[in-house]
Amino acid sequence: MLNSLGREIPEFIQGIGTLEPFQGAWTKLRKGWMDEPTIPAPNKAYLPHQNKLCNSLEEAIERSGPHNGMTVSFHHHLRNGDIILVKTLAILHNMGIRDITLASSSLIECHDPIFPFLCDGTITRIYSSGIRSQLGRAIAMGALDIPVVIQSHGGRVRGIHTGKVQIDLAVIAASAADCEGNATGASGKSAFGSIGYAVIDVRYAKQVVVVTDNLVDYPCIPLSITQNFIDHVVVVDSIGDATKIATGTTRITNSPMDLRIAKLAAEVIENSGFFVPGFSFQVGAGGASLAVAKFIREKMKTRDIKGSFLLGGITSYCVDMLNDGLFETIFDVQSFDATVSNSLLNNRRHIEIPAALYANPFNCGCITNKLDVVVLGALEIDVDFNVNVITGSEGYVRGASGGHSDTASGAKLTVVACPSFRGRIPIIKKRVHTVVTPGETVHVLVTERGIAVNPAFKELEENLRKAGLNIKDIHDLEIEVDKITGVPDPLEYTDKIVGVVEYRDGTVIDVIHQLLEKSDYKLY
Repeated sequence: MLNSLGREIPEFIQGIGTLEPFQGAWTKLRKGWMDEPTIPAPNKAYLPHQNKLCNSLEEAIERSGPHNGMTVSFHHHLRNGDIILVKTLAILHNMGIRDITLASSSLIECHDPIFPFLCDGTITRIYSSGIRSQLGRAIAMGALDIPVVIQSHGGRVRGIHTGKVQIDLAVIAASAADCEGNATGASGKSAFGSIGYAVIDVRYAKQVVVVTDNLVDYPCIPLSITQNFIDHVVVVDSIGDATKIATGTTRITNSPMDLRIAKLAAEVIENSGFFVPGFSFQVGAGGASLAVAKFIREKMKTRDIKGSFLLGGITSYCVDMLNDGLFETIFDVQSFDATVSNSLLNNRRHIEIPAALYANPFNCGCITNKLDVVVLGALEIDVDFNVNVITGSEGYVRGASGGHSDTASGAKLTVVACPSFRGRIPIIKKRVHTVVTPGETVHVLVTERGIAVNPAFKELEENLRKAGLNIKDIHDLEIEVDKITGVPDPLEYTDKIVGVVEYRDGTVIDVIHQLLEKSDYKLY
């Protein structure tokens, strides 16, 4: 069957079930969600003064009742510094547990050591917002028989709340916790900031283990995670390396081309009609996106504009804007810089939020619905403004859906800022490899070669033309770039589906097919 973007979607996939095709960014929400299934959180009870502390992670996992076919979840707030996911899965493997469904909020390079578990039957299913590095390549080459399911951050919450993902064991790394399992990521030697992605796991998992390298006196404050959901507490030497949260992609770029794109994006925002007192703003953590924030900061000071709130993945640069008095509040679901933790701990206007409040479409007030301006990146964008942030030009799974489609759906102005080509590979395509964010939710594309406005937003285009910006038709940009780079040979795929990309409402916006094996890469 075809979805509304003309992408072919199977009606049923073994191991996943019946698929519902994407029919538009807001179509399902307009119909209402009263008929959507929901599952209750599990009942739990402890006797008075019962001890939750375990001597080791192995003991905690053993107490949780591990079994074949279980679903295990993790958060990725420590990003490339996380070590708990690999340790946990190694323990389960050594216990002989097989057929595991891995439901991590994202998978990053540091998780590559679990690759053998994809090959030996330990892990047979994956639900995640993103998959990178060796794991992403392996998925693209068909390492799993059952396709991975890619969900947005809001869609992941929806998936757990509606029972599509039913978690047996959630293992939650915390930089501080007490003996009852009250926990936070805002303090301690491994402080990583917000723990917002883990809140839904804690609430719905049948068993929850909090793992910390900083056991504090009761109660642990702030109460980011509360004890009434926690079954076991483990103290370890280290939960990971918080210095690896910030990478090269979370620092302001020095690239002249990226700075030019960022400057143009800031000018688009300034002249869009939405750069007004009280506007709300989200910017990605990539180097170019942070440069946009730098230019917006300067423009806000020059024009004496004070915004309402900053949202999403928060960096120290966002904290500086809060401290400058440029915004009233930060809503922080994920801290992209370990230095953010001090602000989260001490500034009452820096508010930690769960992923449900951030972006779950199936509630009465996710904050993305109040977002005015968001700046996003892209691996590819096509002439219909559909955006790919999950598969690279070589066809490997190498990115993350994250909050891309969530924020684009809610924002009054969605700006995609990216170069027109990278390494002589065109970014503007007639058709992207994989759609993650539908073009109907993207307002404008900013590149170094010109600015393309979605034709559905005529008033925006008029505003930008009046400001003297270099506006081009996206089809003309695509042709211009192809003349520079040439048109790459099409990738070759098999009929096997290795990934299902859900839109935030649970419908399927695209599927990913297995790449034909290349001579320079062998799966096994």
